[in-house]
Amino acid sequence: MGLKFAYSKDPSSLKYLSNKKVFGLLGVPFDSTSTYKPGSRFGPLMIRQASYNFENYSLHYRKKLDVPIIDLGDIEVILGDFKNTCRNISEKVQEVLKKGMIPIVLGGEHSITYGVVKTFDLSDVTILHFDAHMDMANTYAGKKFSHATVMRRIYELHPKKIVQIGVRSCTKEEHEFVLNENIKYYTSRDIIEKFNMVLNEINKLDGPFYVTVDIDVLDPGYAPGVGNPTPVGITPYHMEKFIEKIARKKIIGIDIVEVATDRIGDPAAMNAAKILYDFLFAIKI
Repeated sequence: MGLKFAYSKDPSSLKYLSNKKVFGLLGVPFDSTSTYKPGSRFGPLMIRQASYNFENYSLHYRKKLDVPIIDLGDIEVILGDFKNTCRNISEKVQEVLKKGMIPIVLGGEHSITYGVVKTFDLSDVTILHFDAHMDMANTYAGKKFSHATVMRRIYELHPKKIVQIGVRSCTKEEHEFVLNENIKYYTSRDIIEKFNMVLNEINKLDGPFYVTVDIDVLDPGYAPGVGNPTPVGITPYHMEKFIEKIARKKIIGIDIVEVATDRIGDPAAMNAAKILYDFLFAIKI
């Protein structure tokens, strides 16, 4: 395979790690329904590149990175073919789960999250959705499956709860749907103006959690290289504090999507890698 995530372990070491939480990392370089700025197919590579910019010690947590992560490479994608790409994603995630690993998936556009979460029994799972957009359209550009409909399709899988964090853009129809279905959401303005209140409410939620992070949840000043940049976003500090709370609970999977740049050093890729490192440092083994 190509470039691996920094500090990842060789797959052969899995047999020696049976007493620990082990994360299996997969890349999904799929970018077929993007409607503003394409390029999220470069996301897995650029996040891996950015991972080498960080030390394996956290000054904040006062510890070395001790959570095993095994980079299993990229999943085969078929350009323009969501159905078969989704099938490939689900099959690979099932393999990761059968090995007792927790999946971490790097996108790629946000539609890939559907292929990941459909492998789980979601009846007791809360989906934590960090995003600038609600992604609750029933169809978009005539398609049922796209980056703009992904959370609507996930809602139809009947998770226990969906909580949307950092949203600031949607259609009238999406907003009405979320209100009618009692889906909880916190806007970026809620977070900026009432951060401690929002943080405490998130901390009160019961897991297990699946966490999906569209990097455009961050303000474009921190993450310009995304598919749909939207002003008045949250900051990396807000993200770090959310992760501190969430990582103490049971997490069944994580994805980070919509890094749409092929430029080394792009802040979107750097912040995506930092978010993943924050989870790995904060999580309880």
